[in-house]
Amino acid sequence: MEGRSTGFVKSFDRRHGYGFVLPLGSEEPVFFTAEDIESEPRTLSEGQQVSFVLTLGAGRFEAKHIRP
Repeated sequence: MEGRSTGFVKSFDRRHGYGFVLPLGSEEPVFFTAEDIESEPRTLSEGQQVSFVLTLGAGRFEAKHIRP
């Protein structure tokens, strides 16, 4: 997929540095890591709206280039 998608943070584990974002119009959460967040500090809150690029990772879609 190309272009940016919009969604909401479903969960983010600050301690382990990963979470899931729920794209608008989808019921399937998408995995991301803190390294994929493009702002400082590299943390997000549950329910926060974000934009991101969907990429196909190791057998699943992942959110990259996440912007709050």
